[in-house]
Amino acid sequence: MIVALDSPQAELVKIRRHFHEHPELSLVEHETASYIERELRALNLDDVRTGVGKTGTLGTLSGGKPGPATLLRADIDALPIQELNEVPYRSSRDGVMHACGHDGHIAILLSAARALAARRGEIAGTLVFCFQPGEEGHAGNRLMIEDGALENPHVDRTFALHLYSGLEVGKIGVRDHAFFSASDEFHLTIRGKGGHGAMPQLAADPIAAGCYFVTMIQTIVSREVAPKDPAVFTVGKFTSGSTFNVIPDEAEMEGTVRSFDPAVRKSMPERLERILKGLADAMRVEYDLKYRWGYPPTVNDVEVNNVVRTVGRQILGDENVIEHDIVMWAEDMSFMQNERPGAYFIVGSRGRDGTQFPHHNARFDIDERALEVGYTMMVGLGLSS
Repeated sequence: MIVALDSPQAELVKIRRHFHEHPELSLVEHETASYIERELRALNLDDVRTGVGKTGTLGTLSGGKPGPATLLRADIDALPIQELNEVPYRSSRDGVMHACGHDGHIAILLSAARALAARRGEIAGTLVFCFQPGEEGHAGNRLMIEDGALENPHVDRTFALHLYSGLEVGKIGVRDHAFFSASDEFHLTIRGKGGHGAMPQLAADPIAAGCYFVTMIQTIVSREVAPKDPAVFTVGKFTSGSTFNVIPDEAEMEGTVRSFDPAVRKSMPERLERILKGLADAMRVEYDLKYRWGYPPTVNDVEVNNVVRTVGRQILGDENVIEHDIVMWAEDMSFMQNERPGAYFIVGSRGRDGTQFPHHNARFDIDERALEVGYTMMVGLGLSS
């Protein structure tokens, strides 16, 4: 039974707002890592490792009783977004913002590490506090694995959380098996023949071809993938041209591909190539497609996930532990969960006005009561055996 999980709410808010005001982009989180290292060393842990996966930090705490080696993870990087919130803790760095809640994740895990270090004798096994860089598209999780994050000690299980504006504050969301999708990306250049906007017959318009491509790839999902298999194509960047009356030579696009089923995921590059070959013949253009495999789906282990359920029900009550649907975002924690049994859950952060905006939005913010929920969950998981 987990007892007496006091919440340092004021300290959680203070730490979160510090990191929100001082965000750093993926794999250059040097000030963030220094702050984390300083705080961990003050706890008299058994070991603190820095520079893991470039800018990651690991703290190891041996408990007073035998048990598994458990890794608790928080991601630490921000996004290249200009913040639009007018709050006292607004980002002090132009074009950089914690718009995904990672500032809260750092505050939660640092505060949990402090509480757990004070209760060392109650801990069964060993805890590894993992502060991971480069989650936002840079596979920092994989870099940490390559640097030995799952060894010394040999990690037996992992836990991670994510603040989520799609769920109301006070609740957590859990799901067995696949929870978050795979995320891959493509970069496409369409080469046509430039010309005068008034004489398109003498040109080969890459913009027109690109527009057809954007709509045609949606038929892969609607007409080629079974309705039971979720998938998404989104073109997030489409650039071409220099002025209003000139047909350009090239158009460039970047997009994301989301899926769960391994066979569907594997088939996506071939499906794109088939559409592009037909489009090139029809529109008199050429193309260059580069496809980058990104993060695999995040898959929760049922047994480890049941620990989250048990702790959540003890701390929050049955009604606040929600069996959640799949979501189409991706997480590089999937790499660790491919190596070790793990559980990833979401923590509701929607409450006060201004906290309804989606992640990666320039007005994203959280109801800071969610920090207490995440903190008590991480402490509870650290005390679980």
